[in-house]
Amino acid sequence: MLRLVTCSLAVTAVLLGGPARAEDRTRQAKPAAAKEGPLHFDVDRFFQDFDKNKDGSLARDELPEAMRKHFDRIDLNKDGKLSKEELEQGMAHLHPPRRPSDMVYILVEMSDCDECCCDEVQRAYDILRKLDKNGDGKINADELQAMREGLLKERVDMLFKALDQNQDGRISRDEARGHVREDFDRLDANKDGYVDRQELLRAAEKRPEKAAGKGRPAAEQGR
Repeated sequence: MLRLVTCSLAVTAVLLGGPARAEDRTRQAKPAAAKEGPLHFDVDRFFQDFDKNKDGSLARDELPEAMRKHFDRIDLNKDGKLSKEELEQGMAHLHPPRRPSDMVYILVEMSDCDECCCDEVQRAYDILRKLDKNGDGKINADELQAMREGLLKERVDMLFKALDQNQDGRISRDEARGHVREDFDRLDANKDGYVDRQELLRAAEKRPEKAAGKGRPAAEQGR
């Protein structure tokens, strides 16, 4: 029930002023339109630069040397030349698959504020160092699990603090808000009419069945 984890963040953010901070960050980082970005691939310009015989297509030897090994893959109709459409579609094959950890590179490369970027990269570094409990320079599955459990507990505690108005250690149906109210009957495992901390924590810790497959990125598992 990953919705619940998201819910805990959302509810806590609303009650603790998170949206205002998120809105501030949004205003600070206004991305330009895709076609104006520095990494946009301009097919027309590329053809102007490399279509030596100006026949509206690119032969293998007209491509930059680094791209020639991908020629056959991009040449979809196998006619021995690349059209603008084929090149535009085929550019995806020229980039290595993105990984969640690439966000650090993107942050460093795309930042228009080095001071802000330093703060965020430093924060990522501090989180990784905190993960590495034994200080061996590596992060193992046990360390990852330990931090996950700590984060979930912290978020459940924050959610309880926000919703448990009478401070009795339980969330009643009247006190519930958002997804906690929507999923109240499922969260209330013992059917006593309340959601206690352990019920909420067990629901937050429950992972989708698809996540059982090894080797899948965490971002994909959460979809």
